[in-house]
Amino acid sequence: MTRLLRAARSVQSFCKRRRWRFCFIGGIAVQRWGEPRLTRDVDLTILTGFGHEGKYIRALLGHFRPRFRDAADFAIRNRVLLLRTAGGVDVDVSLGGVAFEESVVRRATLFAFQPKLELLTCSAEDLVVLKSFAGREQDWVDVAGILVRQGKRLDWRYILRELRPLADLKDSPETLERLKQLRRRGR
Repeated sequence: MTRLLRAARSVQSFCKRRRWRFCFIGGIAVQRWGEPRLTRDVDLTILTGFGHEGKYIRALLGHFRPRFRDAADFAIRNRVLLLRTAGGVDVDVSLGGVAFEESVVRRATLFAFQPKLELLTCSAEDLVVLKSFAGREQDWVDVAGILVRQGKRLDWRYILRELRPLADLKDSPETLERLKQLRRRGR
């Protein structure tokens, strides 16, 4: 985990030097809010907006290695840039631009994972929304862990207000139902 956290600190330093708005999501945020688990990559959202992605992609590719040849084109099409640090840690950069992503970054806070190693992570509520929306089996395991650890501290009105339009966009009403079932089990 230390190798992963050092890689995340390196990415964070890179973003901060450029005064980019960003935060860590995914496995690193799960370490803070949920049941700790093995994670092999660093996931973050950088607010690029729409139409300005190229300058972010070029800067990132100038410092980190792409994971495959056409990474820049892939990033433009899919809004995710797949990188690797010099130390060999994979980094998935979401190119954020929608209002929810702006909210995620605005609400992010620093957390000390180790002495002198603070990382900017999304809130527990935003992580529940992100993981529920992604909807892979590991994401649901992560959501269950967050519900166990955070319990009544979670702001359910916020979670449901943010997740509902995303589930509608994905045409996935089962996303909300599955989250509600997990919540009922956790009570």
